Amino acid sequence: MAKAPLQFTCTSCGARFPKWSGRCDACGAWNSIVEEAPLSASGPKGKSLGGAKGRLIALTTLATEEPPPPRTCSGLVEFDRVLGGGLVPASAILVGGDPGIGKSTLLLQAVSAFARAGLKCLYISGEEASAQVRMRAQRLGLADASVNLGGETNLRDILTTMEAERPDLVVIDSIQTMWADSVEAAPGSVSQVRAAAHELVTFAKSRGVSVILVGHVTKEGQIAGPRVVEHMVDTVLYFEGERGHQFRLLRAVKNRFGPASEIGVFEMTGMGLAEVANPSALFLSERGQPAPGSAVFAGIEGTRPVLTEIQALVAPSTLASPRRTVVGLDSGRISTILAVLESRCGIPFAGLDVFLNVAGGMKVTEPAADLAAAAALLSAREDVALPSDLVIFGEISLSAALRPVSQAENRLKEAEKLGFTQAIAPQGTKVTGSDGMRLRTLPDLVTLVGDMFGAG
Repeated sequence: MAKAPLQFTCTSCGARFPKWSGRCDACGAWNSIVEEAPLSASGPKGKSLGGAKGRLIALTTLATEEPPPPRTCSGLVEFDRVLGGGLVPASAILVGGDPGIGKSTLLLQAVSAFARAGLKCLYISGEEASAQVRMRAQRLGLADASVNLGGETNLRDILTTMEAERPDLVVIDSIQTMWADSVEAAPGSVSQVRAAAHELVTFAKSRGVSVILVGHVTKEGQIAGPRVVEHMVDTVLYFEGERGHQFRLLRAVKNRFGPASEIGVFEMTGMGLAEVANPSALFLSERGQPAPGSAVFAGIEGTRPVLTEIQALVAPSTLASPRRTVVGLDSGRISTILAVLESRCGIPFAGLDVFLNVAGGMKVTEPAADLAAAAALLSAREDVALPSDLVIFGEISLSAALRPVSQAENRLKEAEKLGFTQAIAPQGTKVTGSDGMRLRTLPDLVTLVGDMFGAG
């Protein structure tokens, strides 16, 4: 490999010379020229950095105080909550969800609310014609919002329009339909999605424009295309919900300006998506008389407590391998709970089909739901109904011991608001100020099986 050419720089004025001399021809200083090592001396020619210097970066310390970024609230409380308190200028947001779940409806309502709050908004639709978006806006009563609407998929034309209009917020629906003429690939391919997202995010950061990108999801529920798109944006939101239910959840899985795992709850109506101020009451609204297999779990989603009903059904199986059907919970964790019940508590589930469901289409991911799921399974197997005013939470270890979970006081306060008077939690749970709640702490799962169901 050829050796990199030497460079000489004057320490007084910074002038560069191909060879050493005693006097600088630029500033006239004597003995100020020294040899300078190149930035990169390895790699093929034309591919390494070589000896050219760049500009110095302005550095700060960790003690530098920065004011919090200004935020603009849309007035949609649930949407602002998931964003972390409002829209941050020059932020890039990615919204994903199943086809037909209501992403376009939600963002049309949100961009109209931001327009009414004083922002200059631009809505670019690459999947629908402008007439279709206008029809939806009229149906939702949003025709009077000052939102500039455009239908285009050419990225160069979109960036040129954004440069001329200078909007505060731009919605791109969707990123998979955008194509850049500099990339020789079909729209929706990995190359096009990466290039379009990079250009839009770079434009948002350099011009101070907030950009909301809509992304399709795969069968596994992930954003279609490269995961690098999720790394490029500031916030990643997933719009979830079952088609058979009217509830919709907007969940933050990444947020550089607020808490992650925050959720916003909406209800799909004929006039669009309506906000749900008290999701616990909504998820428990269809709960009737106490029945075997039903347990109420007091969970935490982001920063808010949410009560959900876990339903279980245990029936004799005619199959060689009994079925294990789980909806809304981690199936692997449920298999672990069944193994603990069999090996540690002596409750066999061999030869029994097990069905477990979280009512209302809610998805519960935290380990604190272990104890409520186990109580629902035991209630269904023993055909014993739990009290209607009882909430349960706690994590189960492989030794059948119960582990305390965080924010127990907030869970109990939410349950007390909805009329619950009893609670079962792991031993060691620290709670203060819950006079209206009878809290019972248990050391392990064996105690729950023996005391409440008389089994084990």
